[in-house]
Amino acid sequence: MIHLDTNILIDLVTAGSPQVALVRGWLADGQILTVSSIAWSEFCNGPHSRSQKDAVHAILGGGVQAFSEEHAEQASRLYHYTGRRRGSHADCMIAAAALCTRNPLATRNLRDFEKFIPHGLIMKAVPTL
Repeated sequence: MIHLDTNILIDLVTAGSPQVALVRGWLADGQILTVSSIAWSEFCNGPHSRSQKDAVHAILGGGVQAFSEEHAEQASRLYHYTGRRRGSHADCMIAAAALCTRNPLATRNLRDFEKFIPHGLIMKAVPTL
């Protein structure tokens, strides 16, 4: 299973995005895609059409994962471990959801997430093509 970061969801509804082919490849290889409810909420901020949102939701074989108490506690630890930086809590929450399930997080936002690797996050770097 691969957790998708918000930027990958946005790529899926962006005309001409090269990341669409990468995601199609994962699906063709049998990967199951999922997203945390935090990343889903960010994606739902739009702009996108209802049909685009439905199309993205349709490829999430693992669905939208609820943010649990375990995730919340892990996010808090990540926030403290990485310097309590203002504006970083949503990234801590997205990372925690992937980390708690021991699944990689696919993101183009390497800079904001690589600080979580020493704390157990597995990253699936998505190149900006």
